[in-house]
Amino acid sequence: MPGISSCNPALVYAGLDFCQETAFWGDEIDCLPSDDGKSYIMVLGGLGYIGSHTVLELLQEGLNVVVVDDLSNSFKTVLARITTLAQAHCRLIGLIMPALRFHKMDYRNHAMNDLLARYSASRSRISAHGIRNFVFSSSATVYGAKANSGEPLHEEDLLHIDEVQTDKDGNKILRLNGANGLTSPYGRSKYFSEAILADLARADPSMRITALRYFNPVGCHPSGILREDPRQTPTNLFPVVTSVMQGKKNTLEVFGTDWNTRDGTAIRDFIRVDDLARGHVAALTAAASDEKKEPFRAYNLGTGKGMTVAEVLTSFEEASQQQVPAVRAPRRAGDVGSCVAVVDRAERELDWRAVKSVGDCARDCWNALKLPDVIEC
Repeated sequence: MPGISSCNPALVYAGLDFCQETAFWGDEIDCLPSDDGKSYIMVLGGLGYIGSHTVLELLQEGLNVVVVDDLSNSFKTVLARITTLAQAHCRLIGLIMPALRFHKMDYRNHAMNDLLARYSASRSRISAHGIRNFVFSSSATVYGAKANSGEPLHEEDLLHIDEVQTDKDGNKILRLNGANGLTSPYGRSKYFSEAILADLARADPSMRITALRYFNPVGCHPSGILREDPRQTPTNLFPVVTSVMQGKKNTLEVFGTDWNTRDGTAIRDFIRVDDLARGHVAALTAAASDEKKEPFRAYNLGTGKGMTVAEVLTSFEEASQQQVPAVRAPRRAGDVGSCVAVVDRAERELDWRAVKSVGDCARDCWNALKLPDVIEC
């Protein structure tokens, strides 16, 4: 099957264009690669914003990757960008380029019977291949209204199995499982997905399932050619700000300016996307070692530091030396005033921590806007 050429103006501008065929490309398959004697990490949704940065991080760690994506909110040209960046990294450190395969699969719009048949087949293939290590993309939204307390959020604030924990004074505390005050359908979907995976792990203790609770991923690759670039209209803060800076949108609406915070705007824990991608590699590494004993384990991925929306706008204005026009708007249903992670568990058990700042992210996003437009398909 044909590969995808990596030639495009943005890559040439960045000095990264190798103009060569890149990855193996396939359509509508059973998801798992043929037996070529290699071990692969499969990434579902691997051409999206977080998925693409995670695929790049895996390749840079020398791991073979198979990407499955339905392209409903991403572009196939992202594969060329990933490959070009991975090749540049491998050349720099003298690493042989790992294998990268892509398969398009429409896993959202099939009829239910077809979907169930695919699910059964996938479970059989997973069992046959001895796959026991899974990483699930979860979200801080599973904490629901707990975020409104203004206190940083611990993994223990949302459990799927009762736990007896020891507090800082040495007292034993029974923490019960279950969610409380979920504020959005998205948060409910993540909670129920976690619950199903926790039950699966409890039923089969040989599984190693990790739920990574993302806080607010932002930023882009330092080159600017790998970034948040969805087909659908973005609603996250960073891409909306960049849309305003490009003139695609007149003003930024700041939803909620009467929160009990230092400037009235909501506080979020903004984590750079490539720090988040490193968290996936750390989770896979820990699960594959003897150090991770629990079949199911959840981790917060954040910085542990909160910034207000107004402070983020200031970071963009400092990076660009331009003012970002903004207007006040009412709170949105389901919003919370503060959402900040406690990241001690990830630092302790995964040997992972975020290292980049929001200022770094704003600067990289501003620099990315200077690149030539990329024709997407």
